Amino acid sequence: MSIMLKQIALVFLFVATNVVAQNNTSYWQQHVDYKMNVDMDVENFQYKGTQELVYTNNSPDTLTQVFYHLYFNAFQPGSEMDTRSQNLPDPDPRVLSRISALTPEEIGYLNVSSLTQNGASLTYKVAGTVLEVALDKPILPGEKVTFSMVFDGQVPKQIRRSGRNNNEGVALSMTQWYPKMAEYDFEGWHAAPYIAREFHGVWGNFDVTINIDKDYILGGTGYLQNPEQIGYGYQKEGTEVKRKGKKLSWHFKAPNVHDFAWAADPDYVHDVLSIPNGPTLHFLYKNNDDIIDNWKDLQPKAAELMNYFSEKIGKYPYDQYSIIQGGDGGMEYAMCTLITGERNFGSLVGVTAHEMAHAWFQHILATNESKHEWMDEGFTSYISTMAMNEVMKQNNPNSLRGVYNTYYQLAISGIEQPQTTQADRYAHNSAYGASAYSKGAVFLSQLGYVIGEDNLAKTIRRYFDEWKFKHPTPNDIKRVAEKVSGIQLDWYLTDWTQTTNAIDYGIKEVTQNTNNTTKITLERIGLMPMPIDLYVEYNDGSIESFYMPIRMMRGVKENPIPAIKRTTLPDWPWASPTYIFDINKPKSEIKSIKIDITSVMADINPSNNIYTE
Repeated sequence: MSIMLKQIALVFLFVATNVVAQNNTSYWQQHVDYKMNVDMDVENFQYKGTQELVYTNNSPDTLTQVFYHLYFNAFQPGSEMDTRSQNLPDPDPRVLSRISALTPEEIGYLNVSSLTQNGASLTYKVAGTVLEVALDKPILPGEKVTFSMVFDGQVPKQIRRSGRNNNEGVALSMTQWYPKMAEYDFEGWHAAPYIAREFHGVWGNFDVTINIDKDYILGGTGYLQNPEQIGYGYQKEGTEVKRKGKKLSWHFKAPNVHDFAWAADPDYVHDVLSIPNGPTLHFLYKNNDDIIDNWKDLQPKAAELMNYFSEKIGKYPYDQYSIIQGGDGGMEYAMCTLITGERNFGSLVGVTAHEMAHAWFQHILATNESKHEWMDEGFTSYISTMAMNEVMKQNNPNSLRGVYNTYYQLAISGIEQPQTTQADRYAHNSAYGASAYSKGAVFLSQLGYVIGEDNLAKTIRRYFDEWKFKHPTPNDIKRVAEKVSGIQLDWYLTDWTQTTNAIDYGIKEVTQNTNNTTKITLERIGLMPMPIDLYVEYNDGSIESFYMPIRMMRGVKENPIPAIKRTTLPDWPWASPTYIFDINKPKSEIKSIKIDITSVMADINPSNNIYTE
């Protein structure tokens, strides 16, 4: 066999192996059980902790090393986050060069002083935000081992997501605060450094005790186990809480999550709202007269949002969700979100809608955001925009127009990169944002154009049902859509996410035939193929549509507007730049012809999509 043939065979084997590994019927994933006890000093923002982690190797592989994330190490001068921010043409304004100016008292860090595997000491090395650990003994397939760790940390000055004393005065936004085991899956280890983007974690159970000054009020991931000792709205009504000593121990348990976050402040207001047949909502926000009314008014809207997402995606599986003032904008975490709270009411509901939607697409479905950030951010943007339109009674028939416009700007900007680009490798922050949020949202919206809106709704619900508490990849949402619709979609996933090919179709020519019929010539100008819905309006006010599926679909969608008569024409092979067909009306009776009157197909040049006599 030649070298080239051997390489081709290896590539085929790699692809085939990946397909099998991510098949839902043979899916496997690792499991972790954390037990942590931490003691926080609110004077110097330093803390000490112990961690016992039971790790289950459900993979078919023997592991000889493991990796932990040490996220707080990013907030030190000279870190990769600092360096990258100072070398981007459009750095995040929250970061800029602020990390480089941190003093030793202001930096963040996580130090591991002891680590054992089943009692045996381990050798490890800190490499920026990753702890590289050589195992005492390999972890065999199906084996459980216990890692015991002693660590200490310092909460950084608030810069990005985590930190102390944010701009709104919240004392502690504790996210990415503990040594966190990296994910290992069918692709291997995912131990990416913390440079700018978001996260990937191992599913498991968390048992966390936080010892902190008794004046502080906490909220975050998990269910509080000792409310009668804590108070602050957590205890049963009418129960008196007696606090002894300088500190309280807040004991939380969180089942089947892949992260644990919390926030604390001595001035939090804590409100609780129970949703019929749904979770209990907790709201923690500063006792600030300027924002209290907005936070009170937010609460029924949050309940409406919870019900909307549970109906459109799938039932929220936990008994609790918390909306907490903190952080530097809005960021999702397991069973909670941290959002800045000094906003107008519309903005407060909007950020809550987006971050709450992440509870489904990131904290229940949990795609790898370093590799497939558009699946989380884009799908979240799509569903939260739709939710806002309903919950806030915006009555906008085209509520997604904003995300489409942002995508169009990206497509013609000259800085677009394929969505398969690793999240930290985008040359421009603006290109990352438009690709992840807007182009990702258009992927889902436009999928409804390809397979039909009813099938899209079924796809979203089935996708959630089949892949919740797992880590789906782009192929998994594609396969669900194919099963629901009967339409082949490999071309759609490939062109939209793996290239920067754009959609541009046009009406090239409309001519009168000698037999009193009209010849219409369409052209494909862009490289990305799409099926075409063409609408012809006649002088008498009647409208009919002509549908041209592309050959690669191997199927057709239902008529999207049943009230309009539709003719399904022969499919359009992608390689043909033009498509010609006749309609049985003279040109003189045609008032207008338009490609896609719904504007759901993301054609970057709509000016050539319409013909008028």
